[in-house]
Amino acid sequence: MVINKKINSLRAFEILDSRGIPTVNVHVCLENGASGSASVPSGASTGEREAHERRDGDLFRYHGKGTEKVCRDIEEKILPFIKGIDAGEQMLLDERLLALDGSENKEVFGANALLAVSLATARACANTYGLPLYRYLGGLYGASVRPIPMMNILNGGRHAENNIDIQEFMIVPIGADSFSEAVRIGSEIYHALRELLKKRGLSVSVGDEGGFAPNLNRDEDALDFLTEAIETAGYNTDSVGIALDVAASEWEKDGRYVLPKRALSQTCEELIGKFEMLCVNYPILSLEDPLGEHDREGWKTITEKLGKRIMLVGDDLFVTNRKLLAHGILEGLANAVLVKPNQIGTLTETMYTVRLAQENGYRVILSHRSGETCDSFISDLAVAVGAQFLKAGAPARGERVAKYNRLLKIEKTF
Repeated sequence: MVINKKINSLRAFEILDSRGIPTVNVHVCLENGASGSASVPSGASTGEREAHERRDGDLFRYHGKGTEKVCRDIEEKILPFIKGIDAGEQMLLDERLLALDGSENKEVFGANALLAVSLATARACANTYGLPLYRYLGGLYGASVRPIPMMNILNGGRHAENNIDIQEFMIVPIGADSFSEAVRIGSEIYHALRELLKKRGLSVSVGDEGGFAPNLNRDEDALDFLTEAIETAGYNTDSVGIALDVAASEWEKDGRYVLPKRALSQTCEELIGKFEMLCVNYPILSLEDPLGEHDREGWKTITEKLGKRIMLVGDDLFVTNRKLLAHGILEGLANAVLVKPNQIGTLTETMYTVRLAQENGYRVILSHRSGETCDSFISDLAVAVGAQFLKAGAPARGERVAKYNRLLKIEKTF
């Protein structure tokens, strides 16, 4: 029996993300009656080469960050161009979206608009077949495994109003036997850290991604707290590692690295030396964006020095862009890629980047953004593509735990 999966209608909504800033939600309906929705997150710390995120620019609404006009264009200009496309033809749909926009960086409609339509259509098609999203996507694109969570439990940089320059201090329960055990371990360590900070009279308020945001004297103090919390919760650093998101692109200035919260200026060589020492003294298994996105020589050097010992993750360096990743592979930069669908703008382009990474031995980390929604699409996507890791923030705040809770449910179906 032929199932009619043609796109019939859609609605676009201006909603709020976890920071109270507008974003886009799209609801797609097919001619067979099935439907699907998707909401798009937004980043605070963004790479220069990310696909364009469109805003209305009306300073009298949400300080110019509204998405009312974006949503209107989705309904009035995008829908007529894609109506009647079979929702199962994801690549055709995404090609149409890219052709309609016509710009190099999604500057006409915005990656936020295109991605919302792309993801919502995929969900509608999965619902047509009565399949979980991960199974539908996995059948199209790859294998199904459960990722290891990378939990950001101490925040700094642009994610927190404190004096820590490194943006994220994450725990990674590498020794867990299951995803549910990894979540339990992460939650127990998170609460152990909270109690340790309280005992020292430090703030336990949280940053954008749910991690605590105390004022500390040094980056090493944050790492000391993490290792102590791991041990206090009854674990050791053989089973729970530490990952850092440095977000060093924020520090690049005139060929040096200027840490704004500490007024410290360092050369590339000095910064790499610092990371080498941290990796000796702490159980660090991953560094994300340890150097700026333009510092290709620095990236090559740090990959040569540390690439055989730990993961070196390109976020701003690659921005989920297949072309940028291909250049990085040729030049020997990094050994892992952070994947954020809203950095590129369509599901198909995201899949192409994942596939290129996997074909070249780069590890894949599916990631949330600092401005999140309760949409858990990336959890299903991580399972579908066989990503080794998932970054979704601390085991706290509804928009973060939505991703972990979705994977807990998926695990029960295996």
